[in-house]
This record gives sequence, C-alpha cells and structure tokens, in this order.
Amino acid sequence: MATYIGIDAGTSMVKAAAFDERGRTLRVESRPVSLALHGGRAEQDMDEVFGAVSEVLAAVAGAVGGPVELIGLTGQGDGVWLVDEEGLPVRAAISWMDGRAHELVDAWQSAGVVESVFRRTGSAMFPGCPGPVLAWLERHEPAALDAAAAAVYCKDMVFQRLTGVRATDVSDASMPFLDPRERGYADEVLDSLGLGARRGLLPEISDPIAVGKVRGAAADGVRIANGPYDLPACALGAGVTAPGDGLLIVGTCLAALVAVDRLDLDGEPAGLHISTDRAGHWLRAMPAMVGTAALDWVLETTGVPRTEVDALLDATPPGAHGVRVLPYFAPSGERAPFVEPRLRAELTGVSLESTRADLIRAVCEGIGFAARHCLEAAGLTGTLAICGGGSRSPAWTRLFADVLGRPLRIVEGEVGARGAVLAAAERYGVGLDAAGWTAPAAVVEPDPARAEFYAGAYADHLHRLASARARARAV
Repeated sequence: MATYIGIDAGTSMVKAAAFDERGRTLRVESRPVSLALHGGRAEQDMDEVFGAVSEVLAAVAGAVGGPVELIGLTGQGDGVWLVDEEGLPVRAAISWMDGRAHELVDAWQSAGVVESVFRRTGSAMFPGCPGPVLAWLERHEPAALDAAAAAVYCKDMVFQRLTGVRATDVSDASMPFLDPRERGYADEVLDSLGLGARRGLLPEISDPIAVGKVRGAAADGVRIANGPYDLPACALGAGVTAPGDGLLIVGTCLAALVAVDRLDLDGEPAGLHISTDRAGHWLRAMPAMVGTAALDWVLETTGVPRTEVDALLDATPPGAHGVRVLPYFAPSGERAPFVEPRLRAELTGVSLESTRADLIRAVCEGIGFAARHCLEAAGLTGTLAICGGGSRSPAWTRLFADVLGRPLRIVEGEVGARGAVLAAAERYGVGLDAAGWTAPAAVVEPDPARAEFYAGAYADHLHRLASARARARAV
C-alpha cells in the first residue's frame, strides 16, 4: 500500500500526517514550536523549527512502516527567514506576526506606496510581510542582510535543509513582490520600497513547484515537493479550486480564501492575490490577524478552559446580552480586509451582570463578523468550506454558519498537509482522486432566525469598526 506524507510547518505547531492512497489519515505527529513575543516583535528559532520537522517526519515514517511514495511540504507564509548558503540561520526568523515595521507601513500608506504596490501586484502590505520587514532590516540591521545568502520563507528553509535545493514557489512570492500576470518578481516594486540593491536576496521562483529528494535517515531518498504555503495548501486540501468557491480557515490567523479566474485590483488595497500552480487562476485571500489567538487570550485571561467553550456558547443567546467585541488583539493591528496597524481590540456593553458566557460568545461572534467581512471582500459567491482549530468546536461552527448565513462544508484533519500531498502528486504526475481526498465530513446549515438576527448585528459591527479605525488613525 502506497503511503504519502504531508508536512505543515506552522507558527505554533509543526505537524506531519501520513495518508493512504485514498486520502485516509494513517498517522499524525506534532511538535510545538516557540514564538518569542516582546514589544510588538515576534521571532522564531529556525533550528527549533527544523528540528521539529525532522522529529515529526521521523516519527510518522517510522510508525507507518514500509515505503513512502512521496512527501509534500507546506508551512507558514510571510515574515523573513534570513539564511546562509547552506540554509542555516543568519539571525532569528522574523514572523508574519511581527509589528516592528508598522511605522514604515504607516508612512507608505500616507505616501500612497501601499496602494501603488497593490495596484501592481494585487497584494497589500502589512507590517509582518517581507517588504516592510526587509526595509526595516535595511535601516536597522543591514549587517544581517549583508551576511545572508537569501531571504526565504519558513518552508523554503526547511526544504533546503532537507534536500540542498533553495527555491520558493509562486504562492509565497505573491507577497508582495510578484507580478501576478508574468509570474516573476516586479523589480519596480522592490525599487519603490528602497530594496532594489537587495534583489539578489530573493530566492529563485520555481514554477511549477520545486522537487528534490530527502537527505537524511528519516526518509532518505524519498521524493519531496516544496509546495504552496499553508493558505493555498489548505485550499487544495479542502477542494476549493472552482471560481467563486471559498474556504474559511479558523486558526491562529483567520484566513478567507476565494478561488478566482481574474484579477481585480480595484477597491480598498487589502489582502492579496495568491498565484497558484495554474496560470490564470488565483486565490483572492484575506488573511486577517484576528483568529483563535484572540479567543485563546480571553480564555487565558478569564481562566476558562477550552473544553468549556461549547457549553458557554450554548449558555447565552445570540447578541451575548449586549456584550460586543471588536476582536483585533494582534500587536501589529489588522491586515485584512483592510490594513490598520494601530487598530486594537475593543470590549463594550459589559456590566456587573455580564457572565463569562457572555464574554466568550461576544468574542466568538466578533471573530465571526470579521470572517464575514473578509469573505465578502474576497468575493465569495459559491460554496464555502471551513477548517482549522476553531472548526473543531461544534457550537462555534454553528455560530459561524449563523453569522455567515450560509451552509458550511466541514473539512477535518490536517488540511494543509493534505493539500501539500496533492500538490506534490500533481508535480510528480502521481494520480490521486482529489475529490475523494477532499470530501467534506459534514455540512452545517444556518438557523434562519439566527441568521436574520446576525445580519443586523453584522451591520452594527461594521459601524463600530469604522469608528474604531478612525480613532486608530488619529493616534
């Protein structure tokens, strides 16, 4: 029996999943990785991340036994991972969650640079994306750039250390330097950010995705493909490929993705157009900073265990007795469906009569409203799939269906790892039944009465958000 392994090097967790040829999960191994947060900065230890990848790969390969047909690799996107010629770290990786470059983004917004880059590439910059981070390093740590052979992404660092091959793919290159029509770097964008002299740090774009063979005892000689990063990998793993269909990933980052077959560079500069393996097809992506991290913070602050979330959501009605939350807790503000580096969370309507259940429901509703905002901006017109840690809560998934007012296709398991395998299979010409691999586990329908209530509550959310954005800009 053929075995396929998908590796997903995430922000807080590194996972490897083994699948049989029908897409059934055989084994999953995971290892946590740390994220150093201080003063708006977010960094990661590359050796720790690579060590976690090596551990989960060895554990899964050892557990399934027998030969592995191929391996697909995906991982977190954005940020800057400076490496030397061997793929080893020059300094700590700067995460996509990092906010140190927010003043640069503010200045570029005021000067119209953010908008001009979006009109050219279809990607709106935020503090943790490569453009601002590299520009910050050029100003404050030029020696680190001088010492680096390349400024890559998480999975690219892993791929080079596994295979000796350094390359990135069009999905990672989409943010923010890629010309989405020509599928190559737009040098004028680099020049506009003051990075023209650093053009040589950008890794070669492999189109289609790069392939190689693993060098190491865990899976020595096994074919591996450096697939799309985690957002487009999840879209593949959820079967979201037809124009108009969408995916909502309820993870640390709340990501809304809609498959499109045309570029629309009008409207507010926000989100990005992720190029895919198919020329002329993109994912209109709204990867928000808000996500399960907001709920986790509230749970930790209130001392509520995650196991109680479903019961608390069921214990209070829609509207949470007037408690309302704008769930923008990230230190770098928000990046989709708008860019607002100084935006912060707001909690209103609280009194001595408010309960823990009210607060938890208000946070979950606020995240649901943010998801609806992102999906509308991305142009959702077809079916909608949902995956990620938040979708494992039945009560919260029902709340999402009600807030969004549409059925949700529940996609379970390691969706990113599954998509990485499908991308690898396509690259190697291995025939897999993609429809069978991506079939939903269930479909959750919205409650009509609650959907009607939330339509009004969503309009109120947008009104409060507009006021909060105005205040953020006045700081």
